[in-house]
Amino acid sequence: MATISNTLFSPLTSPSPLSPRRPSTFTVSLSAPRFLSLQSNPRSTFIACASLDAGKGDVPVEKTYSAFPTVMDINQIREILPHRFPFLLVDRVIEYNPGISAVAIKNVTINDNFFPGHFPERPIMPGVLMVEAMAQVGGLVMLQPEVGGSRENFFFAGIDKVRFRKPVIAGDTLVMRMTLVKHQKRFGIAKMEGKAYVGGEVVCEGEFLMATGSE
Repeated sequence: MATISNTLFSPLTSPSPLSPRRPSTFTVSLSAPRFLSLQSNPRSTFIACASLDAGKGDVPVEKTYSAFPTVMDINQIREILPHRFPFLLVDRVIEYNPGISAVAIKNVTINDNFFPGHFPERPIMPGVLMVEAMAQVGGLVMLQPEVGGSRENFFFAGIDKVRFRKPVIAGDTLVMRMTLVKHQKRFGIAKMEGKAYVGGEVVCEGEFLMATGSE
């Protein structure tokens, strides 16, 4: 628990002489990682100038979260997928079982070329591009010698039961898992299930059909 005095706050508007500012004490309960939520006064704006003593044993927030592991980097991904800018929508593979499943991430940034038009005032990643990104993760599962896939003969054949649960915005990290459900090698058809997450919550899910095989 931390105690913050109102002397830590400075109003941007001068107080009225008829209603002088009275000293008071605010008590704020904090939990790790420590965040302080402030509500602005409708009549004046306050800026917090407080520095909370985290203690010697606490880890700074920038060191709290570990990075995603790298099973495949972008160069290895480019060796498998035929897609290129601006349509390569997979940045890193963090889990990989050839011919079975893969988990990959897409770092969604305001510099992505679709944001200027979707939408200028509220940048949201288009749902069709989330589906495309997941299909590319499916391609990483299937375009392997063990599966018999070929870059020259790999197509996104269909989608089913697709649901968009929450919007994905600039600054999010889209974590996508694609799992092979059924593979008909004779016809070169693979059925996959996919889910995409942001912050551990499902934002998109569906069933995918891939056409694979050799020429």
